[in-house]
Amino acid sequence: MTKRSPKTPAKDTTRLAHAGRKAENTRGLVNTPVHRASTILFPTLAALREATRDPEQMSYARQGTPSTFALQDAIAEIEGGGGKTLVVPSGAAAITTTLLSVARPGGHLLVTDAVYSSTRLFCDDVLNPLGITTTYFDPTIGAEIGGLLRPETAAVFLESPGSLTFEMHDTPAILEAVKPRSDIVTIMDSTWATPLFFKPLEAGIDISIQALTKYIGGHSDLMMGSISAGGPMFKSLRKLVHRLGLYVSSDDAFLALRGLRTLAARLDRHQTTGFELARWLEARPEVSRVLHPGLESFPGHDLWKRDFSGASGLFSIVLKPGADVAAMMDGMGIFGMGYSWGGFESLALPLDLSFGRSAVPWNDPGPLVRLHAGLEDPGDLIADLEAGLARL
Repeated sequence: MTKRSPKTPAKDTTRLAHAGRKAENTRGLVNTPVHRASTILFPTLAALREATRDPEQMSYARQGTPSTFALQDAIAEIEGGGGKTLVVPSGAAAITTTLLSVARPGGHLLVTDAVYSSTRLFCDDVLNPLGITTTYFDPTIGAEIGGLLRPETAAVFLESPGSLTFEMHDTPAILEAVKPRSDIVTIMDSTWATPLFFKPLEAGIDISIQALTKYIGGHSDLMMGSISAGGPMFKSLRKLVHRLGLYVSSDDAFLALRGLRTLAARLDRHQTTGFELARWLEARPEVSRVLHPGLESFPGHDLWKRDFSGASGLFSIVLKPGADVAAMMDGMGIFGMGYSWGGFESLALPLDLSFGRSAVPWNDPGPLVRLHAGLEDPGDLIADLEAGLARL
């Protein structure tokens, strides 16, 4: 008898090419086709009832199609940790759904002060009126987070590196302080690293969130998020997703799967170019600081080096005080100016951090510009930045 090769390759780069591809859904096609659907027909009443009782089966397209199931299976395999994955219409939807699943009136959340602004706005504008309070903590707090826990604390929300300013958590220290409280759920938005450079579930985090809009989509043409968790927690999340009617179209699932296949190759280029730009900017007299965890000069570099296997192409720079940011930005030739990141194109976005921080106010007098290193030639990107800095 011929010995078959292992069905599950050991390396993520190989998994990306094959994850989620089930023969019964592809019929020999390389890619899972787009299944546009609403109604699912059944040959017998018994079959209809069986599908309705089993959330792993198709009963109505809002609960999933072969296209969305394939994407969920693929992401779960890359996330690792033995969990399962749900896909929802955006990264923000992944965050808000997860917080709703763990928070109850009278409850308390601990959220990193460097969190994505939409997460903060949801906590302040939606959860707070429902009687759910939030304490924002210094992202560098480490084991001292134990002093912030209350009897009613339901969850700790992490984002590492931090949004916009890229502070690194000492995640193992935080988990060690929190885990004795089995009633507290730990959550991490790990979009920056993707599951290739950091796997939250394998690190001991209970719920991992990805904005698939970013690197996994990779082409700036879809909005989507994912929530990955294990055991009873996943079942609770799936129930809430279904009750909220959160649906991802099969067309978008197809695009996300296509992006997933090339994630490793694209991230390698994003990372290489990002480092080249960041090191060049470190030497520029117009730049006060470069906020990139992969740089030895960054305060959280040792944590990044210990816990992460790579860096994406997103980082920020702080310009010297008095810089005319509009003069720089309005003349950029290659860097686009717009929200989001993770696509093939390079982006530059000036940001005001004088609000949106509470535990650790942002007091740097220089303007902050977030950069995303795309897939263009690094030399061309440096020339564009050089001309922009000259306009300051």
